[in-house]
Amino acid sequence: MREYEGKKAVITGGTHGMGMAVAKALLAGGAEVILTGRSPKNVEEARRELGERAHVIQSDVSRMEEIQALSDYVTERFGEIDFLHINAGIALLEPFETVTESSYDKTFAINTKGAFFTVQRLSPLIRKSGSIVFTSSVADEGGNPGMSVYGASKAALRSLASGFAAELLPRGVRVNVVSPGFIKTPTMGVAGFSETERTAFEELGDRITPMKRHGSSEEVAKAVLFLAFEATFTTGAKLSVDGGLGQGLSVE
Repeated sequence: MREYEGKKAVITGGTHGMGMAVAKALLAGGAEVILTGRSPKNVEEARRELGERAHVIQSDVSRMEEIQALSDYVTERFGEIDFLHINAGIALLEPFETVTESSYDKTFAINTKGAFFTVQRLSPLIRKSGSIVFTSSVADEGGNPGMSVYGASKAALRSLASGFAAELLPRGVRVNVVSPGFIKTPTMGVAGFSETERTAFEELGDRITPMKRHGSSEEVAKAVLFLAFEATFTTGAKLSVDGGLGQGLSVE
C-alpha cells in the first residue's frame, strides 16, 4: 500500500513551484488531490501534467465568493479531507516609499485574508487527526529592505496559524507552518521580476544562504508532508526550510 493511499488533500496555489511538488508527492503516494491556481494558463498546464487523480480548478483566494465556491467543490467532490495546504501567496517586493494602497491591500488580501477565510470555510471538512500546513517565509521574522509589507503579511499568517492550532485542538486537527528561504521555482516566489532582476535575486540567495545554494521545491514538499502526516504530536510549530538563513548562522 502506498503511503498516502486513501488520503484526500486540498492545496491552494498548487499549479507550480512548491505547491506542485507537494501535489506530485501526494499523487505518487496514492492520494487524491484538489489543487487551485489563479492563472488559467497554469491551471491548464497542471491538468495536463498531473492526470485524472488531480482535480485542478481556477480559484482566486483574494475573492470571498471563490473561496466559498472552492469549499462547495471540495464538499461535493471529497466530502471530507485529511490535509489542507495553504500555499497560495504573493510577494511584491517594494521599498516602503513606493508601496501603494493597492499593492498593500493585494498582498494582505492573498497572503493573510485569503488564508484566514480558506481555513474558516474548509476546516469543518477536515477529519479528526487531519492537518493544516501553511507556507510562510523566512521573511516572517526580522526585517529586510523592500519586504516590509510582504514580511508583515507572513508574520500575520504565522500568528493566524498559532490561533488556528489552539482553536482546532478540540477537533484533533493539527496546524503547522513551513517557512522556506530561497527556493528555486519558476517565479522565485516574486511577482513582476524581469529576467535580469530574477537572476540577480537568485545570485543574492546563493550568496547569503549559509548552505550557499537554493532549496528545491521537492525539499520543501518533504517538510510539508512531514508536518502533514508524520509529525503527529506537533501542532502550532514552524519548520524552517531555509538552508540556515533564518537561524543566525555565519559562514565564510
